Amino acid sequence: QVQLVESGGGFVQAGGSLRLSCAASGSISGINVMGWYRQAPGKQRELVASITGGGRANYADSVRGRFTISRDNAKNTVYLQMNSLKPEDTAVYYCNAIHGPIGYWGQGTQVAVSS
Repeated sequence: QVQLVESGGGFVQAGGSLRLSCAASGSISGINVMGWYRQAPGKQRELVASITGGGRANYADSVRGRFTISRDNAKNTVYLQMNSLKPEDTAVYYCNAIHGPIGYWGQGTQVAVSS
């Protein structure tokens, strides 16, 4: 079992920045890829960014150049630095961790960007 706890969401004006954190606990030794997904009202959950244990990052086209994912393996924490936020970035952001064949999810944190 892996537990994920997100923090750092909130309300910000367009052009602003937020930093999300996701701390993993439990059976963390088998975690490979960690990532952030988001789900806006009425839309499907979508991948925002992911990062492997070795630090290889992958981004959705809509956030590339504005968001940066990073990972501190010593702290079992993954971060998402979000800059130049847009109203269309408004969503609930979920942390995800892949442990063997199982994907684990955090409870989600709300990000709201006003125009």
